[in-house]
Amino acid sequence: MLENGRKVFKEGLLEKRSDGLLQLWKKKHCVLTEDGVLLLPPKQHDHPQHHHHHGGGDTVKVKELHFANMKTVDCVERKGKYVYFTVVMTEGKEIDFRCPQDEGWNAEITLQMVQYKNRQAILAVKSTRQKQQLLVVQMPGQKTIRSSPNVA
Repeated sequence: MLENGRKVFKEGLLEKRSDGLLQLWKKKHCVLTEDGVLLLPPKQHDHPQHHHHHGGGDTVKVKELHFANMKTVDCVERKGKYVYFTVVMTEGKEIDFRCPQDEGWNAEITLQMVQYKNRQAILAVKSTRQKQQLLVVQMPGQKTIRSSPNVA
């Protein structure tokens, strides 16, 4: 679990293609949570420590790819020992990743994104139903048949 109570589903190294002209593959320490993917600088293997327990002045640059802003995970290609995949954000930005074939990051990210979107859809339906029920209850002077289940 992260310090904010979010559940961690997967954690490890993933390579992200840089946006620059050279498009180099940069190692990132990735944490897959119920809300998205956190991209951090790779952990120092000499002295392992969690990213949220860092010392005084050193600020760790964390980039979060939130599932709310994610459209799809696609373009899966298997070449050599790597799986290449692209995370497509809702504003059209594409972020390329690669990982060893046996790690299955692309499948894990896709699964968690689908589950996140399903949870959001269920919450939206519940919210709509609650609003409809409030409207029925709040309409003064009208007899509501819904509130009395024994009426034939």
